[in-house]
Amino acid sequence: MALYCIGDIQGCSDAFERLLAHIGFSPSRDTVYLLGDLVNRGPDSGAVLRRCMALDGAVRPLLGNHDLHLLATAAGIRPPGRRDTLAAILAAPDRDALLHWLRQQPLVRTHTLAGERLLMLHAGLLPHWSADDALARAAEVQAALRGPQWQDFLRAMYGNQPDQWSDHLDGLARLRVITNVLTRLRFCSPEGVMDFASTESASHPPPGLLPWFDVPGRASGGTLIAFGHWSTLGWMNRPDLLALDTGCVWGGCLTAVRFGATLAERERCQVACPQAQTPG
Repeated sequence: MALYCIGDIQGCSDAFERLLAHIGFSPSRDTVYLLGDLVNRGPDSGAVLRRCMALDGAVRPLLGNHDLHLLATAAGIRPPGRRDTLAAILAAPDRDALLHWLRQQPLVRTHTLAGERLLMLHAGLLPHWSADDALARAAEVQAALRGPQWQDFLRAMYGNQPDQWSDHLDGLARLRVITNVLTRLRFCSPEGVMDFASTESASHPPPGLLPWFDVPGRASGGTLIAFGHWSTLGWMNRPDLLALDTGCVWGGCLTAVRFGATLAERERCQVACPQAQTPG
């Protein structure tokens, strides 16, 4: 059995199929984790979701900000964006089944290989959040998305405040912060104040801020974390970190990593993607 993680697909179904073929994916043998942003901006988000549903169990997605945006748009809570390519899903005969399946997916997943834990999420973690904190707090959002008041959560999901975690947060404000951390975070202060204005390269952080993964002494530092979301960051392979958004939708590559007998044994696998959107 082979274990893989794949970065942001964003509706690029042809690239997704070519990457599965390139790695020789077998649903009876292999496990593939998708690191969020399955949909939007690429040409065929519906095909991506249908393929994932058909491979349920062997392909295990988690949610990114674009996946949540699809749910909010479908519920009439958020208008379509200028760059959105979600109209075909919203008009599809199987729309309800696709959206229901998407709502069941978590924001964080974990996998243990040879006694070591891999933590997978879309965007980032705050400096004082451990891997266990991330799993527990993601479960709160997952419960809200699966529950009968899921649209109330989506109505309250948008916004940059509060911009810092507190254990005293409750209700919808608490869920908003958790969602922002796990699906939007790139830069934060050493104290954990989040910034959502900059999408620049990690090598040029705004003054007083750091990429979330470079904050000294972060509580999740002992766990390997795989994430996407940051196309200007591109491929990063460190002992404790895997960045896998390599800009498929912008004309980059769709990237997978294949693990060997341990999490330290890694092989990068990529397919080139035609440009579906122009950056900027």
